[in-house]
Amino acid sequence: MTDERRSGETRALKVQDAATLIILDATGLPRILMGRRRPQQVFLPNKFVFPGGRADTMDRAIPATDELGEREQSKLLMDMKGTANAARARGLALAALRETYEEAGVLIGCPSETEALDEALPASDDMGTWRGFFGEQVVPKLSPLRFLARAITPPGRPRRYDTRFFLVDAQHVAKTVAPPDDELEDLDWFTIEELRRLDLPNITRAVIEDLNEYLDAKARGACDWPVPYYYFRAGSFERVLLG
Repeated sequence: MTDERRSGETRALKVQDAATLIILDATGLPRILMGRRRPQQVFLPNKFVFPGGRADTMDRAIPATDELGEREQSKLLMDMKGTANAARARGLALAALRETYEEAGVLIGCPSETEALDEALPASDDMGTWRGFFGEQVVPKLSPLRFLARAITPPGRPRRYDTRFFLVDAQHVAKTVAPPDDELEDLDWFTIEELRRLDLPNITRAVIEDLNEYLDAKARGACDWPVPYYYFRAGSFERVLLG
């Protein structure tokens, strides 16, 4: 194997920051929004997933109506690989909102005026998706987000992500539109029992059980949530709690 090929493989398998959003409709029996990845996709084809994807540096600079709670931010910073800072934690939360808009057409935030929003966006040619989000007259809202779980993709996969799973109540959905991309098919709301019968990635199945535990703890009045953190070590997944 040449050095050039080794270098290319190393870059391709670099663990990248990612974020996903679990939207919970709790008006009756709890239901969660999920969609099925298209069969042509390299990573997790045909699997049902929450909307989400890779975080971009630009996400950190996007304006919002408010910020993450102090406790959520502190848990995001725990064992953060590379340079750990509040801007990066904030960017992860915004990435979850951006990806949810892209893949599901769901905007989490507050209504506002388009003219003011255009002026608030950073001056950049790389704001395409965010301009679409703000063009819907919605400003992202971060305070309702809860950091539910974290997982690093095991070695040997075609993509590797350090994914943060955020949870938000559906009451914070400001608007639903046609998704800007077609990455997810069969978008629908599912109960936890229905989710358990879907074709899910193993980590998604584990996070659904974490969600069920979170809802039980919340019903009992628990005021904090130690974040389950999954990673691969010595041939098996480890599960530790952050916070």
